[in-house]
Amino acid sequence: MARITFIESNGTTHTADINDGTSLMEGATGHNVPGIDADCGGAMTCGTCLVHIDPAWVERTGTRCEHEQQMLEFAGRDGDNARLSCQIIVDATLDGLVVRLPEAQI
Repeated sequence: MARITFIESNGTTHTADINDGTSLMEGATGHNVPGIDADCGGAMTCGTCLVHIDPAWVERTGTRCEHEQQMLEFAGRDGDNARLSCQIIVDATLDGLVVRLPEAQI
């Protein structure tokens, strides 16, 4: 399990304890974190679960697969710390992770 902090664009924070093996998107939606629309339910076809990973954590969240990279480029949001939260699988090594939510999803 990992305790993850989500920060909305207005600065409001939400902290959630997310079980190992759960995607960051599933954990956020399961804890009613606003700003993660997840329209496709994690199928990586919509890009509405975009988050920005705190720079100190980027390497720990893994690398983007080719399809995730393409989705982010299509959305014009492919900065170094942009990720689709459906593609980040939580485990204990992510305890303390801080993610920022965009002002709006795609």
